[in-house]
Amino acid sequence: MITIFTPSFADETNTNAQNLSVKEIVARLDPKRFAVTMLHYGAVDARILARSNTRVLQWRARGNTVRTAWHLLRNVPDIYFFPREGPLDAAFLTFRRRLKLKTAVVSYVVSGGLHAQPYSAARMRHIQEADAVFVNNTYLGELLQQKTGIDAAGVIYDGIDRRYYFEAGAEGKRSQQATALFAGSLRPYKRVPMVVQEAKRWPDVQFRIAGVGEEEEICKSLAKELGCLNVKFLGHLSQGELAEEMRQADIFLFPSVVEGHPQVLVQAAACGLPIVAMNIYRPDFVVQGVTGFLAEDDHELAEKFGLLVQSSELRQKMGKAAVAHVQQFDWNAIAKMWERAFEATVERRRMSPGSESSIRG
Repeated sequence: MITIFTPSFADETNTNAQNLSVKEIVARLDPKRFAVTMLHYGAVDARILARSNTRVLQWRARGNTVRTAWHLLRNVPDIYFFPREGPLDAAFLTFRRRLKLKTAVVSYVVSGGLHAQPYSAARMRHIQEADAVFVNNTYLGELLQQKTGIDAAGVIYDGIDRRYYFEAGAEGKRSQQATALFAGSLRPYKRVPMVVQEAKRWPDVQFRIAGVGEEEEICKSLAKELGCLNVKFLGHLSQGELAEEMRQADIFLFPSVVEGHPQVLVQAAACGLPIVAMNIYRPDFVVQGVTGFLAEDDHELAEKFGLLVQSSELRQKMGKAAVAHVQQFDWNAIAKMWERAFEATVERRRMSPGSESSIRG
């Protein structure tokens, strides 16, 4: 039995991409081989709750770092999976080094934060001290090596939650008008005002914007200023609600420029949407010119979006290709890859000298 702790949240309603990934992985790990401890605020995902050899620790208003760190020292895990940059992670890494804990740290790079200049090595301690670092797309592996000199142990993609994300049925769309969808946080780097500006260019296209964030009022004000009556702000959506929006849309427009490998792209593709996004983070979920377009600049983004707006035949062709392409991103197969990764990393850690815990002996 391999014991795993992850500072990830098991809440049913938590739609943070990193927590979604961990929930999907944990739900599929063999409970006879892996005992897992996670965190939670409120109601726990039913699959996690029903899984044997699983424990969830309550995250409260205060005192969480001390309380959780004490739990880890009393129950030293074999693996600390997916550390972040918070005080709990820093505290555990310090304890691990000073007390010579046997715990293997398995990091998972999913963020575009490596793009930042200047590169902050201090913030990347959870990567630099890891026993194994995995990435969730090819480009992040290249970027990791360039920025840190660390070679990724492998690429393990995020998958598709088939409970929600699948093609529309025979009933079809809600409207004969073309519909463009954006989904994500309304933050500056997501560049949602560009979606509003496209709505001005294409008044006969319906634009639906799902998400919340600090630029929400800016985007609403811009839509009003430009007279865009074809823009609807949907606010925060559950996974089921977002998936239904995707099935009712015709194009997924995603002008964000700072990403790791956004899950929303594979979700949109699974629902049969051609995607127009930026090529700066080189997402493997999109095949250039086949399942959508990856633009090099804003002019090309607008141009490729226009091609899809004007051709229902192209939209349908790319949408079908998108569904076929993302069949490979299956959570059951991905969870098996994580099982093998965990077992191999623990074995290497146990074989290395000086790794035994002074607490567990």
